Amino acid sequence: MEKFGKSQPVRRFEDTRFITGAGGYVDDVAPAGSLYLYVVRSQVAHGTLSALSLDEARAAEGVVMVAGSAELHAAGLTGGLGATVLKNRDGSSAAAPKHPILAEDRVRWVGQPVAMIVAESLEAARDAAELVEMEIDDLPVQLALAPGEVALHDEAPDNRGLDWSMGDAEAVEAAMQAAAHVLTFSVHDNRVIVNAMEPRGCFAEWEAGRMHVSFGGQGVWGAKAELAELFALDREAVRVTHPDVGGGFGMKAKLYPEYVMAAFAAKELGRPVRWIADRTESMLADNGARDLDHVVRMGFDADHKLLAYHVKTLCNLGAYNSNFGQAIQSVLFAKVLTGTYDVQPALLEVEGFYTNTAPTDAYRGAGRPEAIYLLERCMDLAARKLGTDGWELRRRNFIKPDQFPYRSATGELYDVGDFATLLDRAAEESGLAGFAGRRAASEAAGRLRGLGLCYYIESILGDPSETAKVEFNEDGTVTIYVGTQSNGQGHETVYAQFLSDQTGIPVDLISVVQGDSDRIAKGGGTGGSRSVTTQNNATLATVGAMVTSFTDYLAARMGVEAGDISFDDESFRIKGSNAAPTLLDLAEMAREDGRTDLLTHEQTATLPGRSYPNGAHVAEVEIDPGTGAVTLERYTVVDDFGNLINPMLAEGQVHGGVAQGAGQALMENCVYDAEGQLLTATFMDYAMPRADNIPMISFTSNPVPSTANALGMKGCGEAGTVGSMAATSNAVMDALWDKGVRQADMPFTPQRVWAMLEDAAAAL
Repeated sequence: MEKFGKSQPVRRFEDTRFITGAGGYVDDVAPAGSLYLYVVRSQVAHGTLSALSLDEARAAEGVVMVAGSAELHAAGLTGGLGATVLKNRDGSSAAAPKHPILAEDRVRWVGQPVAMIVAESLEAARDAAELVEMEIDDLPVQLALAPGEVALHDEAPDNRGLDWSMGDAEAVEAAMQAAAHVLTFSVHDNRVIVNAMEPRGCFAEWEAGRMHVSFGGQGVWGAKAELAELFALDREAVRVTHPDVGGGFGMKAKLYPEYVMAAFAAKELGRPVRWIADRTESMLADNGARDLDHVVRMGFDADHKLLAYHVKTLCNLGAYNSNFGQAIQSVLFAKVLTGTYDVQPALLEVEGFYTNTAPTDAYRGAGRPEAIYLLERCMDLAARKLGTDGWELRRRNFIKPDQFPYRSATGELYDVGDFATLLDRAAEESGLAGFAGRRAASEAAGRLRGLGLCYYIESILGDPSETAKVEFNEDGTVTIYVGTQSNGQGHETVYAQFLSDQTGIPVDLISVVQGDSDRIAKGGGTGGSRSVTTQNNATLATVGAMVTSFTDYLAARMGVEAGDISFDDESFRIKGSNAAPTLLDLAEMAREDGRTDLLTHEQTATLPGRSYPNGAHVAEVEIDPGTGAVTLERYTVVDDFGNLINPMLAEGQVHGGVAQGAGQALMENCVYDAEGQLLTATFMDYAMPRADNIPMISFTSNPVPSTANALGMKGCGEAGTVGSMAATSNAVMDALWDKGVRQADMPFTPQRVWAMLEDAAAAL
């Protein structure tokens, strides 16, 4: 048996319960008899909360609690939600205004929680909400990423919450001065709504002074610490769990006000309290994503070698900071700023502005899609302005295999890579040689055809450490406890499969436990494509410790030296003996001998370095110039994910990511009117990709194993999205270029594409 997994395309074990309706999501597992929480939200984007009358709602039938911020404060709940705060370029801390659980003095976005109602039924709570009276004195609405008429927060008088940079400004400017070609581009990355399949939800309960909060999230330990601080509890008095989770995308990584409200109400009322968002509520109250404006300068020498890369970015912070938001995005953006190209130096400048939009920003893709989208759009445009082929321009600027390990301009140490080989494979798999014929056929039918390339790289981010615990149970089964959290990626399958590969324990005897702060002491959660690489690294360490312990036990029991015993990933072999006990055999022996210490094994392991998934995406689109309708006709992916544990799950991750990125490129768009009202607050108004919008996706694995972990893995969770936004956009740009279109930003809806063509024709 191979040491690092068989790399077999095992079907997902968890799908049986999901597709038969037996999943255990928040709404399925909330305690019977729970009270219902309903949140009364602001209907205006910005204003002073001058009056709030709750008495009539309190008297309504079925209502057991109504509270505003005053009631929370009276009970001692005076804190706000956490935030990650960077240092500004001048060394000062970026703004960090309090993010209250319920609005205190002002409302700052449509949908901000103002009051909470708890009732015996959801219907009763909704009816009571109609009786809440609030008076809000309007203030000017701030939507632009610029200083405004009125500051949203005293801490940011010009609404600039962040002014951060990374890189060498002097070296960049010197390189630009020496460049034969300096090109400047403006690129917009449109705002999208995350729209996880399962809306956010939670329940909370208290027993003997101990809090339990369960919600659909991406890791329990951050929420545990934050709840303990808000309620002034010892951390051991807080339990956080995640049941099955139907999609995360970064949006579900943080603590939200509703979870705190449910915990507060459960404590005060002595009964469990549940809350589930409806879709419009989610669209209003979930963290938003993207919404960046970039100005890019690229300096090339006479041979089209990229000399310097300079990015100025304005980003939408939303109404408040987040502990998983734009501050983190800025850092993640910098990690892959220069992509796969040999470019020194580079400079990233980020200004973040508060606006009256969503509660805060999120990272549906964690900064990598933004960075690669920007770089690959600009590389494509640069090739057109330089009069060279975009594929050749990329090859010319790739980091070469003999340059690894390579330290990027932003400090990342790329360990391995063979980008040109993957690009050649992408040309073959995508049928690049036949594109001219396909374009001619489209033109003969009165349509435009374009081909777009994106070569991406990302990095495994987040906590490099993870913990795994393996228990041998009395009934002969085995449980592995993990510190990551599945949001639908298939973790139960891949973790059981990997443990089985390493130990020979039949996979049907292995169960996976995740998302429970009581059952595993620590973990890094899920995000940044970290889960499988970090978790299996910890599992490998745990297996190593387990084998060592059982080897010593078996040696003592058999009266032989430990060095005479070996383990072949299935059974122990003893020199001079035909005996071949398995781990399950030895666990049963240990139980009979009273050696309960051998029945549980736990290890925390830390990756020595990051790994860098990379690959090429090739999109092919056809456009009807009469209507502007864009059809994604062909899509090809060649990825280097290093060694794969389960190729089927990796391909599924890529398919989902491609749909997400192409969805943003072609149709998704979050729109607010001038008063800060969300115009795309239902699926009647917000377009999501469907099966008939996405073609069959060709996926090829071309691994170059990482040297930064013993498994040779690189991660893959976000790779599909990282590559697809730019590939799809570049394909549309390719189709429009010969018609005179020179500025084209997502989303490429029929109306927008038709208008681009009309404007270009009028300018000729």
